[in-house]
Amino acid sequence: MARSTFYYHLKRLGNTSKYKEEKKRIKEIFQESKGRYGYRRITLQLRNDGYVINHKTVEKLMQDLGIKCLIRKKRYRSYKGTVGKIAPNILNRDFKTDCPYSKLATDVSQISIGQQKSFLSPIIDMFNGEILSYNVSDRADLEQINKMLKDVFAITDKAPAGNKILLHSDQGWQYQHKDYQNALAQHGIIQSMSRKGNCLDNSVMENFFGIMKSELLYSREFKSMQEFKEELEQYIDWYNKKRIKMKLNGMSPVQYRAHYEENL
Repeated sequence: MARSTFYYHLKRLGNTSKYKEEKKRIKEIFQESKGRYGYRRITLQLRNDGYVINHKTVEKLMQDLGIKCLIRKKRYRSYKGTVGKIAPNILNRDFKTDCPYSKLATDVSQISIGQQKSFLSPIIDMFNGEILSYNVSDRADLEQINKMLKDVFAITDKAPAGNKILLHSDQGWQYQHKDYQNALAQHGIIQSMSRKGNCLDNSVMENFFGIMKSELLYSREFKSMQEFKEELEQYIDWYNKKRIKMKLNGMSPVQYRAHYEENL
């Protein structure tokens, strides 16, 4: 071994050995997230905990500990319905919003466990990425959509008077149904639809499906669909309340919304 290489590794070991408490907390954060956090989110959580440390150091410490986050295995493929022209693309990829409950998105994704299939239908708030309501059903039918809408209406109906609420989706048959359109109209919600065959128009919802499948569905083998459904309930609760996001200044969706409401 070259002399320079020897002293490089000696210096590196000396620098990392002083991070005893940081390493302990890194392992705790990694375990709490069930292996879903990479060095960037772990850095944010460490800073939230009061540690002064940069992301490069955290990355090196994780390498020393032999831990790394899960890697997304598959790209999400959205559920396709009958193509039609029911509502215009009002959202037009303008995903930014300054207040909660103003821009929402929904879609349906198929979940397969062995030979069993279920369908996940959530509604996400573009303000903070929070899942406001969701439904898991063995059939992708209108009843599933109605149950999901009932839960979200309980939230949006309490929004300040005069707030415009937009709900975006793809051109799936559920969203073309008269009952769906009438339900939105009765609650003063504006309907928006992606253009034909353009998944990027609803990338906020697609991104959630990709994250959920990477961090939950593909991260382990489930023995049954019921086991997955139980884990999904815990995951969405964790996703909303504890999973920090870099674009939310190191806060979870619920924390970010609470911070916003406190500063009104």
